[in-house]
Amino acid sequence: MASFASAPGTGTIRTGDGTITVNPTQPYSGLVILMHGLGDSAEGFADVAEMWARSAPHIKFILPTAPTQPVTLNGGFPMPSWYDIVGLSERSNENCEGIEASRDTVVKIMEEENKQGLAYDRMMLSGFSQGGAMSLFTGLQLPAEKKIAGVLAMSGYLAGAKQFTLSDAGKTTPVLHCHGTVDPMVQFPMAQKTEAMLKEAGIENYELKTYNIQHTVIPEELAYALEFIKRNLPPDESCAVKEKDVDDMSVKELKAAIMKGGLGKQAVGLVEKSELRKLLKDNKK
Repeated sequence: MASFASAPGTGTIRTGDGTITVNPTQPYSGLVILMHGLGDSAEGFADVAEMWARSAPHIKFILPTAPTQPVTLNGGFPMPSWYDIVGLSERSNENCEGIEASRDTVVKIMEEENKQGLAYDRMMLSGFSQGGAMSLFTGLQLPAEKKIAGVLAMSGYLAGAKQFTLSDAGKTTPVLHCHGTVDPMVQFPMAQKTEAMLKEAGIENYELKTYNIQHTVIPEELAYALEFIKRNLPPDESCAVKEKDVDDMSVKELKAAIMKGGLGKQAVGLVEKSELRKLLKDNKK
């Protein structure tokens, strides 16, 4: 019998909601969710995810795109944003309307991967700028049963302080925070305050790695971040997601596998379950 859903080697997949998935080419045993910054989309870090994936072929990279919504900082102009930003000061970042809804979106992605068979401790949250803030806000509040392997924040900061409580699991979650010392957007003192606040709350493994850069990433930083990912999510076939047989899939699972396999165009007009199964089997690698 043929299997497909968790099979490696299906490349980079783009779906209609703006999500990009870089699938593993070896048995799938790790996940990194990578979130973009304000006004960007998943495309902004697709090349980074693909570069990392070449060095960590057991890891799936999922890059969601934030919802388009008005941003106060930009005069109410709608743009992709994980939450509303009123200003760049510490006080103006206390509320961050919409951050909890975006957190729920991220957690839902994690839950879907867990249903496939991947343990939460084989997952990592990462992001740049506002996406880095999302990684910290989400990853460090998770309960013990959903504790993850680590958090990677690039040019990020702790947003939504009024809604944030460091969980016991978050206290022992490894964090790498990379930040430019001459960043004019998310200024370096915000990174220092984030580190101080989290350490005061009890976080045990928090590294603030600095670079003489502005609000951007550089190859040296990305290489250091990749080492953090690989150290906390090493290949482990005992944790690998087992492939589900095509014959055992529901219609919903068949359609999802078709999209993940880049077979959407070939599936146009197919309605019967048997037709969907045959498409997957005929294209199984």
